[in-house]
Order: sequence, then C-alpha cells, then structure tokens
Amino acid sequence: MNNNFSEILGRQRKTISEISRNTGLSRSTLTKLYYEKSKAINFDTLKKLCTELNVTPNDLLIKNSKEA
Repeated sequence: MNNNFSEILGRQRKTISEISRNTGLSRSTLTKLYYEKSKAINFDTLKKLCTELNVTPNDLLIKNSKEA
C-alpha cells in the first residue's frame, strides 16, 4: 500500500511543517509518509491527516498494483 500524501500536499500547497503544527503529528512521521518510507500508519494519524487535508482515507491511501 502506498499513499498520495506528497501529491496532496503539493496540490494544496501545504508543507510538512504546517501539517505538523496543525495536527500535532511529528515531522519525522510526516516525512516518512511523504517519502513513502513508513511501513504502516496508525488510525489516529490517518484520521488527523484526513481531517487536516479534507480528504478521505481512499484519497490518501492507494493499493499497489502488485497486491491481490
């Protein structure tokens, strides 16, 4: 599973620092998501991101084509 976090930030012209300030999520967590280096995402993190970015989990998360 991958994510569209970097694409969404670009479209909305928001920064990792701004998202961190507004959500209380650490910059390191957001940076891992941005560069798709994270192995998993906590439901609380997902909820905060979706609320802040005004998107749904389906907008943020994308299934790899290799996954069944």
